[in-house]
Amino acid sequence: MSKQEQGKHDGDQVMIKSSEIVQSLVKGLAVIQAFNKDRASMTLSEVASATGFTRAAARRFLLTLVNEGYAKQTGKQFSLTAKILSLGFAYLASQDIWQNAKPLMGQLVEQLNESCSAAVLEGEEVVYVARVATTKRLMSVSLNMGTRLPAFSTSLGRVLLADMTDKALNDFLTTCQLEQYTAHTLTNKAELIAEMSQVNRQGYSLVEQELELGLTSVSVPVRDHAGKAVGALSISTHISQTTTEQVLTTILPALKASAKAIEQQIPI
Repeated sequence: MSKQEQGKHDGDQVMIKSSEIVQSLVKGLAVIQAFNKDRASMTLSEVASATGFTRAAARRFLLTLVNEGYAKQTGKQFSLTAKILSLGFAYLASQDIWQNAKPLMGQLVEQLNESCSAAVLEGEEVVYVARVATTKRLMSVSLNMGTRLPAFSTSLGRVLLADMTDKALNDFLTTCQLEQYTAHTLTNKAELIAEMSQVNRQGYSLVEQELELGLTSVSVPVRDHAGKAVGALSISTHISQTTTEQVLTTILPALKASAKAIEQQIPI
């Protein structure tokens, strides 16, 4: 399906007035997002520094999170609790499409003996919303629901970026940090635009060794009944185990069939 046939999906977002935004909620979310793998535990001063808030403001937000059970305090250190996962699970529970997709993804994994992932686009990254894995370890990082990877250098991201209008894609690549992950990573804006155009025409994205050496992945979009890409489905393998021809002749047709089956389950 061409971009013209899909329509201007980027115009679906509703404009929100600044007066309608609750700044305290925005700041509270910023405090939560300040914690990550490298900053799993922080002092009050470190949270204030990470968020740019005053110590007094950071303290109020942290104590609120502690009071509600989303964070804990051990001495001077603050960290998130497992309850924070309920926020993400609430999203997943509301998205029947990915819950319903898991059995189909499982069938695909049994058929191909390769891990299958589903992701959506959020900002400059793709976020994993479903995954069925094999025992094979393909990447140096663990991939789970909630994992974030750069959109521009992943096949999952590229099929979603290819669904954008030309202007939206241009704006995205202008502001996106195009990091050189390997010697194979495409970072030239013009080349990336040409790549997205090809992905849009052929209906899939094949990325080889751009995010991590040895990693090959192929992705296809999952579209709703209006033709909008609401997510992407991917199979990843290692270049030493699977040739490009095998990916295109064996994996890709099965992946497309699985995506089509998922699309048929999306309510009108």
